Amino acid sequence: MRVAPTAPLNPARFRIEILAGLTVALALVPEAVAFAFVAGVNPLVGLYAAFIVGLITALIGGRPGMISGATGALAVVMVSLVAQHGVEYLFATVVLMGLLQIFAGVMRWGKFIRLVPHPVMLGFVNGLAIVIFLAQLTQFRTADGSWLPPTDILLMLGLVAVTMAVIWGLPKVTNIIPAPLAGIGVTAAIVILFGLPTPTVGDMASISGGLPMFHIPMVPINLETLQIILPYALILAAIGLIESLLTLNLVGEITGQRGGASQECIAQGAANTVTGFFGGMGGCAMIGQSMINVKSGGRTRVSGISAALFLLAFIVVAAPLIERIPLAALVGVMFMVVIGTFAWNSLKILFKVPRIDAVVIILVTVVTVMTDLAIAVVVGVIVSALAYAWQNATRIRATTYETPEGARVYQVNGPLFFGSAAGFTELFDPKEDPSVVIVDFAESRVADQSALQAIEALAAKYEAAGKTIQLRHLSRDCHKLLTRAGHLIIDSDDDPDYAIAANYSVRTGILEGGH
Repeated sequence: MRVAPTAPLNPARFRIEILAGLTVALALVPEAVAFAFVAGVNPLVGLYAAFIVGLITALIGGRPGMISGATGALAVVMVSLVAQHGVEYLFATVVLMGLLQIFAGVMRWGKFIRLVPHPVMLGFVNGLAIVIFLAQLTQFRTADGSWLPPTDILLMLGLVAVTMAVIWGLPKVTNIIPAPLAGIGVTAAIVILFGLPTPTVGDMASISGGLPMFHIPMVPINLETLQIILPYALILAAIGLIESLLTLNLVGEITGQRGGASQECIAQGAANTVTGFFGGMGGCAMIGQSMINVKSGGRTRVSGISAALFLLAFIVVAAPLIERIPLAALVGVMFMVVIGTFAWNSLKILFKVPRIDAVVIILVTVVTVMTDLAIAVVVGVIVSALAYAWQNATRIRATTYETPEGARVYQVNGPLFFGSAAGFTELFDPKEDPSVVIVDFAESRVADQSALQAIEALAAKYEAAGKTIQLRHLSRDCHKLLTRAGHLIIDSDDDPDYAIAANYSVRTGILEGGH
């Protein structure tokens, strides 16, 4: 694991980190409350999760500067569990979810995030930007879901515009304080000084509470409970890790940091395990809050730690003050996050990149908005993998020539794997070929079980026709794995040496899987 060094903590850097953490904490409050409502639990359950998950991942996570907390992607999965079985089962599920994530980290499965292609990443950030934008529209609605009166909406939009203008313009003048924090402060001051009637954080719910207390989930410890919570825990663990690792990569691109995927898995698991024992709803990395932190200058663990501690202070001692902050100010901050998160360059390159890449970008964006992130990423990876397999399947070809002795040589070009096995077989004509045929694999690569089976089948066809076939430039793995056709291999000093992506034995032309 390699992690790039972070900025040194001199007094100026420390001030920036603390202010970035304060900005993040202010923006965390309404989101944590909203996601708690989505999951059907008390707002404090969401706030405690944001504090505990945020603190632990900031302390031991794989990417300094990344922010974690209660998220909507997890909340929508929790709804049916809470509705059917109650909040205690949710706490037990979060504990199990955390243990599964720790196991994934110990097994170093985080490295598989490398398999996510760049078009999927572009679709991910675009879809998430749209989801963040749509989530802010709920602030323009009343508790029963109807829109606010037109005058109230216009007032909120005006305050949103003020917040965004401050965030856009302040960095051109000074960097003494983070622009998002200044935007929140200016808009809040305007609302309080002029007594403007606009929704505030306190209108969502009271955030006042005490310290989170240790609490063992009150569920029966038996197989029936495990059958209830395990499916939810698996889904939550997968969604949490996918979103966290994609956010880790995104933050890493901005801050120039590398590595830390498995460490992040362990940190997320530890955070959720602890959260489940302290009455929290669990969480994962938050791309919106992470972008706020990074844009505000947060680069070290101090910003994440301070964000969590500020959030706890809001809950315990500063609730009356925080509840006066207008929601329009926080909406303005999130709108700027949307603008900064959306990969605008992806719109320019849609007609320049390969068509399948453009399709993947659009597909992942749409699926992220319509369903959730985990499904979108899985769909994107599958489509990309199938497209790659198809492209490689069409590359299999062979050039032929006759030797002075009258043998026909097939020089195979392109990878031989499950996708190209059928095309490989069609390259040959056992009936019309001369009595001696040489198949040269110097420009090919045998990749899997299907490739081995295709070679065995080809050899059987020529032997059945009473003709001699020789196989050249196959790797040492092929020498070992091909049995019926093994005696047809011609050894040479320039045989390639690569590993076949399977461990198979061949018996009478049938490949049997072995592990």
